Amino acid sequence: MLTDTKKEFIEFMIKSNVLRFGEFKTKSGRLTPYFINTGNYKTGNQIANLGKFYARLIKETCDNNFDCMFGPAYKGIPLVTTTAVSLATEYNIDKPYFFNRKEEKDHGEGGNLVGYQPKDGDNVIIIEDVITAGTAIRETMPVLKSAANVNVTDMFISVNRCEVGKIKGKTAIMEVSEEFGIRVHSIISVKDIYNYLEEQEEYSNVLELMKKYMAQYCILE
Repeated sequence: MLTDTKKEFIEFMIKSNVLRFGEFKTKSGRLTPYFINTGNYKTGNQIANLGKFYARLIKETCDNNFDCMFGPAYKGIPLVTTTAVSLATEYNIDKPYFFNRKEEKDHGEGGNLVGYQPKDGDNVIIIEDVITAGTAIRETMPVLKSAANVNVTDMFISVNRCEVGKIKGKTAIMEVSEEFGIRVHSIISVKDIYNYLEEQEEYSNVLELMKKYMAQYCILE
C-alpha cells in the first residue's frame, strides 16, 4: 500500500536525484528502467531528512529495543550517523553507533571500528542503503562477529528492490534473512515505486518498462 510516508520518501528521492528513470546497467549486467544512487545525497538538509525517514521506520518496528547501530563503510557511515541524530532528537532514543574502516588502522587506537565498541550480547541493528545481491552484509557479519559476540537482529534499508538473489525463487533479502536470521525492513519497495508512477501522468512511458523488469527479475511478496 502506498502510504503518505512512502509517497513523500519517493518524491524526496526524485527531488534529490537519487531515484532516476531511464536505461541503466546494474552490476549484475541487468538493464533496469530505474536506478538508485544514494551517493547523490549531498546537502545537509537532504541527509537530515533522510535520517528522519530511517528513524521513523526504526521507531515503528523496533522502538528502543536494541543496544547499538552499525553503518557499514562507506555509504552506511553517513546513514547511521544521521539516523542516530534523528532517533535522539525526534524520539529521545539515544543509542550509540559505530562504523568500520575498510583498512584496519595500525597506529593510535588501532582497529577497524570507529565509535562505539560493541560488547558480547549486544543487540545490533544495521543501517544500509539497499541490498542488491547481499554481498555487503556477507562482508559485514565477520566484521561484527570478530569485534564481539553480538546479535544482529534487524537491518534497515531505503529501498527493497525485490530482485532475485543467488538462489532461484528467493530475493537477496530472503537469502539474508534465512542465512543470518536478520529481519530486513525497507522504507519503500520497488512495488511502491511502481504504484507511485501509476499516479503520475508524466511517468506513463516508464510504467510498461517497470512492469516488464519486475516480471523478469523481481519476486513481489
